[in-house]
Amino acid sequence: MTGLTIGIIGLALTVLLCGIASGLGLRFTGKAAAGVLSEDPSKFSKVIILSLLPATQGIYGFLIAILGANVLPTAAKLSGQTVDWAQINAQGWNVFFACLPMMIGGTASAILQGRSAATTIIAVGKRSEIASKSIIFPAMIEFYALLGLVVSIMMFNYIPVSAVQDIVVRPEVQKTLEEAVQPATAFIRTVFGV
Repeated sequence: MTGLTIGIIGLALTVLLCGIASGLGLRFTGKAAAGVLSEDPSKFSKVIILSLLPATQGIYGFLIAILGANVLPTAAKLSGQTVDWAQINAQGWNVFFACLPMMIGGTASAILQGRSAATTIIAVGKRSEIASKSIIFPAMIEFYALLGLVVSIMMFNYIPVSAVQDIVVRPEVQKTLEEAVQPATAFIRTVFGV
């Protein structure tokens, strides 16, 4: 795998996992909201905000993918640089690991926030006067999604974009990487005649 592939996998997983988790969170809140609204449709304005809270993690994951695409080791960004395979690979892993805070934090918080918001919606259905107070419980979970977003953005800011050649790869690591790639390279040459 090239560094570009590794980086793209990290970005894709962030969007995919945060999006799936937001969908699951919205499923929980949608079911609770439908139950409350079937009994009292006038509570729509009180439950809609609670219902939409888990959707934000999917948006954050999408934002990370857009920001992370700017630091991928593409041919255009590497033109004019003298880089080797290990430096490009390191750049891809940098992107992948920068995605992890949002990938994991967004996924977990969307599901948990959906469950918390669903419980809050049911409580608002029983006592509508607590709507403004009860929003704090699922909103506290949002804080951890925001932390993942901020940390991922900060990590992207420390990835060298135009200076991939400045990435230092220890000689023993580079030798190990090259040895690991040799069987795959031989296989590709045999199969495709390259």
